[in-house]
Amino acid sequence: MTQVRDAYNRMIDAMNVPGLEIPTACIKFYKQDDEIPQAVLECEPQGLTLTSCQSTRQAGFGDNVLLTSDTIGCVAAAISFGLVDQKQSKPLGESLVYTDIMKEQSGLGEEFTPPSPKDFTEGTVYACAAAQRPEFALFGDGDTGRFETVDAAKTAMADMMAIQPADTQAVFFYSLDFDDADVEADVVVQAARPVELTRIIQAYQFKTGKRVTASMGGLRVVNSDLIVRPYLTGELNISTACLGARLIAQWDADRMGIGMPWPVFNQIVDGMTLSQGGFPFQAYPGAAVA
Repeated sequence: MTQVRDAYNRMIDAMNVPGLEIPTACIKFYKQDDEIPQAVLECEPQGLTLTSCQSTRQAGFGDNVLLTSDTIGCVAAAISFGLVDQKQSKPLGESLVYTDIMKEQSGLGEEFTPPSPKDFTEGTVYACAAAQRPEFALFGDGDTGRFETVDAAKTAMADMMAIQPADTQAVFFYSLDFDDADVEADVVVQAARPVELTRIIQAYQFKTGKRVTASMGGLRVVNSDLIVRPYLTGELNISTACLGARLIAQWDADRMGIGMPWPVFNQIVDGMTLSQGGFPFQAYPGAAVA
């Protein structure tokens, strides 16, 4: 049994609800000088790209995905993870999950030029209507863009944490049971129902007494809010799932996200176990699994 599977099992057992499962993904960053184990390299997708939202969800279901600048399907996530310089003016690739949607709705066919990381950073992608860049829309002629103005887009992006300057070689999304290589998670992400989040926060406070200040937006939620923010700050964060997570990765309607550095996840597991007598989760309305 892996270390993370053991920790997860102890958490679930302490919640005292038969059949309870919380989709859980582990994330490991590999910097440019790091050696990536062969078993991890073999998890890189072949012939397709995946978004971070898809990869997180798939890891929660038991799959393992290694994303590099060649296989990540979302330019915004590539910026957040430090796989690409945020001011790069060259498009990341000709065919990515996210930009393929733009290409299809644009009607430009092979004349379509995908947006570059710089286009995202300067706000023209997220404020495509205001920037008069209809080819960057996602939903056709009536698409308002994600922000009313380019300035609003820039303001939002200024608070989206990113690993910049870029120094990341790859990001590994793996399941609780991955044991083909010696890997320790940097961040653990769970897709939890609100009732489960209640109990998780109670377990965290039982150990630390700390309140949780959540920082969230409507975009780059999984990559920036739930992975990079905990990775850089050392603190847990809670957020909703974003546009890409809901529409592309198909995150369930009753799920929110919580991202935790590995040491914090262990704190929560301990708190969950020790505080069972004070927080009868099994009696919370909706806690039982249908």
